[in-house]
Amino acid sequence: MLKGSRVYLSPLQEKDLPTLFAWINNRESVSHSAPYRPISDFEHRTWYNSVSTRSDCVFFLIQRVGDDEAIGSCQLQSIHTVHRNAELRIRIGETANREQGFGTEALRLLLRFAFEDLNLERVYLHAFATNAVAIRVYEKVGFAREGVLRRAAYVSGSYVDVIVMGILRDEYARQ
Repeated sequence: MLKGSRVYLSPLQEKDLPTLFAWINNRESVSHSAPYRPISDFEHRTWYNSVSTRSDCVFFLIQRVGDDEAIGSCQLQSIHTVHRNAELRIRIGETANREQGFGTEALRLLLRFAFEDLNLERVYLHAFATNAVAIRVYEKVGFAREGVLRRAAYVSGSYVDVIVMGILRDEYARQ
């Protein structure tokens, strides 16, 4: 478990699937980071079985300190042991818990794990250009904009640019 003052990250367990299932089927929650489409229980369990056995992925549940409520999830995926990089993803699943600093703290915990425990050199992510709140948070924890994938995602009837962001080990260490 990775513990901060307000949230902690715990490994994903099968008992967490109903919560994640509700989040992935919530259009408003998903549309910030992916095109929405309803996910069946079978697809969700297939995803869990896949992610829980992958060696290139570490998936955490974000839980609030004090009441242990699950408020989101985060992961490092496509972990490359030669190039020492990984893609970061995060989702605050419960709308009431957004814009309260929980995501910022979870990102800091995940980056500490990435650089100190996994010994990565670079962590990168993709963010919809329309998700200004998330981009501000990524910049706050040290991510830099590296490029733009123009009209790279089709979301809710229109194309959006995707911002590529990254943080290097030495940039993380200077914070």
